[in-house]
Amino acid sequence: MRKFALYVALAVVVTLPSFYLRLSGTPAAPPFQAAIFFAAILAAGFMLSWGAEAAEKHVSQGLTIGLLALITVLPEYAVDLYYTYQAGLHPTSAYAGFAAANMTGANRLLVGVGWPLIVLLHRWYNGKRDVELHRDNSAEIAYLGLASLYAFVIVAKNRIDLLDCGILAAIFAAYLWRLGKLPKAEEAEADEEVGPAAALATLPSAWQWTIMAVLTVMAVAVILTVAEPFAESLLATGRQWGVSQFMLVQWVAPLASETPGVVLVLLFVLKQRPTASLSTLVSDKINQWTLLVGMIPLAYALGAGRVQHFELDARQHEEFFLTAAQSLFAVGLLLHLRLTLRSALLLLGLFGGQFALAWVYQHDEPRTVLVLTYVGWGYLVLAAGLFWSRRAVLGQHIREGLLARMPPPEPADGPRPAPGRDIT
Repeated sequence: MRKFALYVALAVVVTLPSFYLRLSGTPAAPPFQAAIFFAAILAAGFMLSWGAEAAEKHVSQGLTIGLLALITVLPEYAVDLYYTYQAGLHPTSAYAGFAAANMTGANRLLVGVGWPLIVLLHRWYNGKRDVELHRDNSAEIAYLGLASLYAFVIVAKNRIDLLDCGILAAIFAAYLWRLGKLPKAEEAEADEEVGPAAALATLPSAWQWTIMAVLTVMAVAVILTVAEPFAESLLATGRQWGVSQFMLVQWVAPLASETPGVVLVLLFVLKQRPTASLSTLVSDKINQWTLLVGMIPLAYALGAGRVQHFELDARQHEEFFLTAAQSLFAVGLLLHLRLTLRSALLLLGLFGGQFALAWVYQHDEPRTVLVLTYVGWGYLVLAAGLFWSRRAVLGQHIREGLLARMPPPEPADGPRPAPGRDIT
């Protein structure tokens, strides 16, 4: 417990400068403020991840993964919904674009960097080329596919409205219901907690719940305190440095909110749990692609003071289209219940390419929109090839993933790939 107490104390110390800046109003350079608030959000994310991961032994294994993914991205929600609320409050400002930037950046960062990191670490540390999934992971694959397909409805309408909010919330609720059908962690393979959560597991259950609650309250207090100044300091830093504010919001803000969850799942890999690692990040992607997107029209309407659709401009339209296309391609890669080293490198390479092009053309909006369009269609062509070559397993994922028709027990030597030619 001493080591756990040290982790918590360190996280609290990291947040103290942000409280001082926020409450005292002390003037400071925007980049310095952004760094201080970035560190505070990072620390809050770690506190959330420690508490959530410790709950694994108390509820359904799949439901734990879903809730873990939801809780650890609360900082992402706070920043994104702040920009969206401000967009409704100031309809002629650039805040609406920043809301779309933060949401799409977080989604593409998870798939384009987070997923490949798991496979690359698994290869380096465990000497294996692929991360295998179980048949129970059909839930993640099916619901990510469903949410990704619905995203194209939003692209076609060119707006996000309250109807989308209801449908996306229903998809996420159905996903949690499906995860609740999975066995509890103690009934599944015995898994060892990682990091500070391992210390919590040695305490009596009542103490575990108390500490988890305290960590959550502390983290939420930090997030509510620093979300606004962090969001504004990023914009001020962009103005001062002459860097695209859109780029800073799209990539720096998600980096702060996603890092704790990614670190946690990488620890899973080091503890020989690559399947849990990948399924956690897939679940993270699902809740952002449903709840986070669905909350945008709510926050926008609150800011505007009336029911109002969140309209997408040309840049936001293509950002959303590219993110949806990448998501569908990622689903195709998982249809055979594994993520191969070659697939991981392809995800990373495609992400790196579009990021580099967006950086080069950051001050040329028409060229940037054109690049996003071409990359998005490239993802869709690749996704179509994957779905066609793996069409034999689609029915399985619909039955087992969406409808909870449980499969027969897996062979003793683990899940076997479904038949079909692997084009990746």
